[in-house]
Amino acid sequence: MKSRLHALVRGDVQGVFFRAHTLEEAIRLDLSGWVMNTQDGSVEVEAEGEKPALEKLLAWLRHGPPSAHVEKVESEWKDFAGDLSGFRIRYW
Repeated sequence: MKSRLHALVRGDVQGVFFRAHTLEEAIRLDLSGWVMNTQDGSVEVEAEGEKPALEKLLAWLRHGPPSAHVEKVESEWKDFAGDLSGFRIRYW
């Protein structure tokens, strides 16, 4: 079953290649969507795909790459929309 995940990752998550590692993980899991830094210092993720793969991404976001220090992940499940293709890093 396909679904959509929106997540906001807080902590020391910018300047530590969090977006690049998230991109690699999402591609490995065959997900579509995007990841971007936000102006408040967090990282935002929107991803679509099979629910088990999205759950694996969410679990990965809770610790991130070795250089990151994740304090909190806020997540929301949404209905699959099918409007995302590929996975990319977004910029403001």
